[in-house]
Amino acid sequence: MNVIEAIKTRRSTRKFKARAVEMEKLQQIVEAGRFGPTGGNAQGNHFFVISNATALMMLKDMVQTAFAKMELRDDLYKSLKNSIMLSQKGNYSFSYNAPVLIVVANKKDYGNNMADVACAVENMMLAANELDLGSCYINQLKWLNEDPSIRGYLGTLGLKDDERVYASVAIGYADTESGLPNRTEAPRIGNEVVFV
Repeated sequence: MNVIEAIKTRRSTRKFKARAVEMEKLQQIVEAGRFGPTGGNAQGNHFFVISNATALMMLKDMVQTAFAKMELRDDLYKSLKNSIMLSQKGNYSFSYNAPVLIVVANKKDYGNNMADVACAVENMMLAANELDLGSCYINQLKWLNEDPSIRGYLGTLGLKDDERVYASVAIGYADTESGLPNRTEAPRIGNEVVFV
């Protein structure tokens, strides 16, 4: 698979098999993230590769609890509203029960934190596609950056006081008959282009 094919066939996976992802593949995926561009070559991203079932369940429960406490308002971003509604109903899995969640943090006061993390996550999703793994960009921990319980728990995993989570990526084998992610190329109906 060449890079253009990897880009055009990468689709979000939201249903994963319980099958563990091989360490060799996880290392390749994280390495792809570490080679993402960063402003001024700062290389300030901090990667947390979480595959421990207990840690994933703890994070899932904490995220559900945090969202369930929030007020549901019409002016909220659609995905945030969905997270709150599902959490208030119970049994919400923000990472789609993927066997791996790679959380990416950066310095809170660094101007390119979000851009640097987004570049790393895109690289990891493309690498996952190349390795026949599904992936999905996850925003929920970013939205809960200032929740003291979640920050405290992530601190036990190594998150520094001056860092915040700017994105995460769910990784795993797609729960499809073939075990491969959906690679149907989706037509572009937006993203206007102007050549000057």
